[in-house]
Amino acid sequence: MTRSGRILVVDDEVNARTALAELLRDEGYEVETAADAFKALGKYDSFGPHVVVTDLKMPGMDGIELVKKLRAMEDPATVVVMTAFGAVSSAVDAMRAGAAEYLTKPLNFDELVVVLDKVFEHQDLRRETRQLRARVRDRVAPNNIVGSSPPMQQVFEIVDQVAPSRATVLITGESGTGKELVANAIHQRSPRANGPFIKLHCAALAESLLESELFGHEKGSFTGAAARKDGRFSLADGGTLFLDEIGEISPAIQVKLLRFLQEHEFERVGGTQTIRVDVRIIAATNRNLVEEVAKGRFREDLFYRLNVVALEMPPLRDRRTDIPSLAKFFLDRYAKQNAKPIDSFAPETLELLVSYDWPGNVRELENAIERAVVLTNALILEPRFLPASVQPRPSPTGAPMIPGATMAALERYAILETLKATGGATSKAAEMLGISVRTIQYRLHQYNEAPRSEVDVVRKDSRSPEPA
Repeated sequence: MTRSGRILVVDDEVNARTALAELLRDEGYEVETAADAFKALGKYDSFGPHVVVTDLKMPGMDGIELVKKLRAMEDPATVVVMTAFGAVSSAVDAMRAGAAEYLTKPLNFDELVVVLDKVFEHQDLRRETRQLRARVRDRVAPNNIVGSSPPMQQVFEIVDQVAPSRATVLITGESGTGKELVANAIHQRSPRANGPFIKLHCAALAESLLESELFGHEKGSFTGAAARKDGRFSLADGGTLFLDEIGEISPAIQVKLLRFLQEHEFERVGGTQTIRVDVRIIAATNRNLVEEVAKGRFREDLFYRLNVVALEMPPLRDRRTDIPSLAKFFLDRYAKQNAKPIDSFAPETLELLVSYDWPGNVRELENAIERAVVLTNALILEPRFLPASVQPRPSPTGAPMIPGATMAALERYAILETLKATGGATSKAAEMLGISVRTIQYRLHQYNEAPRSEVDVVRKDSRSPEPA
């Protein structure tokens, strides 16, 4: 197992300090050492350790005083103290001062590694929780849920109605439609908003790992289980657990999830203690679970437990009126992130965005806008910076694709093809198209500014004399 993280070892015994530092480096940690508490404080800011492993009995400032000074710092490192076998009472004092763990000397290195694994895991979970809460605050503010189309107004109504309740919610819809965003919104508008919002992508893990991630495991329950671990249900106690791609879980996990939804209790993998938690479940899937039930791949009783409130996210092609506001939202976000002075779209760009079907939905639109912002240096976002998939693809005959072509492209095609059909007679072409001769002449002047290959036939035909 490869480990990482920065550890500061503080011990006035040079041999013990050096040996411990070498053993930790062999495990993959980045290690600095200090011979006393004063030197440790001097190295703290420059090294920025995640963990400080310190002896308690040292000349000058002792370990307990060092713990107090470290705990007073902003976002302090976790402290693990070492003490002689007969001085456990001092270790207890250090724990009261803010140390996370204590070990007796002489150290059992394997025991220290287990303690460090727990410490770093706890730090990762704390960091993830902070990031999730920050991301939730950023992404579920009212101006971040973009959409005024009738389908989205229905979604907003359901969110407002279901958020205050304890009901389980099943969010369905194609990939990229914003299912996680809406799950976040439900949590933030609920009485559980101050509790944790924990998410798990069910399709990303094998069955054995998924079971451990959901329910936790006991030490020694399987190879590599060096310590007891809490699962996502325990971490979400008092809050919300979002299970993405719920349609991908195996029959065995379906049974255990059904039991939790019925009884609100579970056991860790390899454990016998029954654990009860207060967790609201929000699940999401891009599968048709009714069809999965009919084919025997998803339990019918679990489906009904999950489907207490059903919320279907509309695909972007069914809410085209939201595309301009969504595109502007992403334009502003990525222009700011990339320090680009872009503030608007060319009309042709918006026409392309609205006419495209967006099979990847809002996620694809976001990626397209981010790409275009990164590639352009103009103040207005032009069509040529959009991905090739969004660009109009002409048919083999040269006719513009519908949908996909701009109005300007359609007009050009109509004028040129009509002129070809009339042998270049602008008056007949104008009559057929229901426009003036002057309009056609003006458009031809514009087209003649284009590359020669695009208008050779028109130039030749448009010089033909008008028939008598």
